[in-house]
Amino acid sequence: MRIPFKSEPRPQLKSPEDRMTLRDHLAELRVRIVRSMLAIVVGVIVMLTFYDPVLKFLTKPYRNLCSQKPVGFCDGKLYGLGPLDGFTTRISVSLYGGLVLAFPVVLWQIWRFVVPGLHAKEKKYAIPFIISTISLFALGGYVAYWTLDKALEFLISWSGSGVGQVFQVSKYISLVGLMVAAYGIGFEFPVLLVFLQLVGVLTPQTLLKGWRYAIMAIFVIAAVITPSGDPISMIALALPMSVFYMIAIGIGFIIQKRRRARGDGDENDDDDDDDGEAMTGASASTAL
Repeated sequence: MRIPFKSEPRPQLKSPEDRMTLRDHLAELRVRIVRSMLAIVVGVIVMLTFYDPVLKFLTKPYRNLCSQKPVGFCDGKLYGLGPLDGFTTRISVSLYGGLVLAFPVVLWQIWRFVVPGLHAKEKKYAIPFIISTISLFALGGYVAYWTLDKALEFLISWSGSGVGQVFQVSKYISLVGLMVAAYGIGFEFPVLLVFLQLVGVLTPQTLLKGWRYAIMAIFVIAAVITPSGDPISMIALALPMSVFYMIAIGIGFIIQKRRRARGDGDENDDDDDDDGEAMTGASASTAL
């Protein structure tokens, strides 16, 4: 059985009106999925190789927190409470890390799959979108890592003074992975808003008009998707998302201004006028 790593030469499409057959689409999709999976496998292998330094890096916020607190607050150690805890932790770290390492490759494969259906002026947004998506996801992961010790301090302090802290290593890694994923996805919020404005689903005027309701919704969403559930992590996620919302509105106004400068709006108006004249002529012919 031949692994479909290399795609067959597909037809050159000059515009979305040039259609690919269903077989071409399925073959292309298969190639993109295989390449994405191979990238994830390579990422997992890399993380397995460097598991010990990666685990030390992930547990650093917890160890730093315990070193700064009085004796008895926490000891900075993680414990395996079952014979499979070590194995599942290694697999979890490798899988999470492999997905993060393969994220740029997966994005590129997705883009390569959808690019035949786009116009030439839409394709020029590819590199900015990919760069911004990767950068914002990395920024979200950094913020999650930066707030981790503060979230742990809040959670430990709420346990009570008479409660000893014994953290299971697998659950700690799951918390870190979920926080990085939540912050990374949350920081993709402006990319989605800019995309919706580019395709005409939303306008900056609409977003600006409903900014109060949007900010309220952002804080509610941040409270729901924050895995630790503490207010510090929620605010650290909601505030950047609110700022990104305003930045997306500003980018929308810039896009709108450039379109008007190119005369895109006038062209649409002309098309509407032509359609109106054609409909009027057709109505007159029908009446005659």
